[in-house]
Amino acid sequence: MSDLHLMFLRYRKYIFYLLALYTIGWGVTQYQSVFLGLILGTSISLYNLWIMVRKNNQLNQAIEEGRKAGSLGTMSRMAAAGVAVFFALRYPDYFHLVSVIIGLMTMYIVIMIDYVFQHSRA
Repeated sequence: MSDLHLMFLRYRKYIFYLLALYTIGWGVTQYQSVFLGLILGTSISLYNLWIMVRKNNQLNQAIEEGRKAGSLGTMSRMAAAGVAVFFALRYPDYFHLVSVIIGLMTMYIVIMIDYVFQHSRA
């Protein structure tokens, strides 16, 4: 397995744990819109990471085969983030906008924390 695939599996596991905590927070606390916004943003963040890993694998395969390489899916990832913000703006009673934006950044925070832990072990 490639290092990128192993990192993706690790990040996915961490995000699923966070989503489970957000779901518990949504069900137990009175801040349902905040936690629902975090769930939406974090889910889109995980989707964006999945797109990036898949496009990276396609890029590597195209380079190995000598074909023309496509893009890394920047527009589709930006569109997914735009859809999340659209839902937060369209349904402010259900989704807290700031929480959606924080959720969209969650993957980057997870990547940084994982980097610190992985390099502190070495």
